[in-house]
Amino acid sequence: VQLQASGGGLVQAGGSLRLSCAASGRSFSNAAMGWFRQTPEIQREFVAAVNENGDFTHHAASVRGRFTISRDNAKSTVYLQMNSLKSEDTAVYYCAAANGDRGGYYYSPQGADAYDNWGQGTLVTVSS
Repeated sequence: VQLQASGGGLVQAGGSLRLSCAASGRSFSNAAMGWFRQTPEIQREFVAAVNENGDFTHHAASVRGRFTISRDNAKSTVYLQMNSLKSEDTAVYYCAAANGDRGGYYYSPQGADAYDNWGQGTLVTVSS
């Protein structure tokens, strides 16, 4: 599956953005999807993941209650709704796909090594 992330930009602290990740290929509905972020100081940090059916999610403690991952299998797209943004959320955000056959119904891995395909990244800058 090939992934194309979009939706990044410059936003003031306290604002919101919604990232999208469009997938091509027939395996999207069989893939767990995740969002990660990276800064010069922090390598691929887990943000959120969703299982292939979209009804089970994980969110990192640092974003829980502010960010929400979701997916629309009919549109082959995964989203990351980001609210109450903080300056420390500034990063390049990547979407990624993991083969759902590796896990059970709730498979939504948090480790970057579990993911096979990565999008190109979209930059989110939060000004304080």
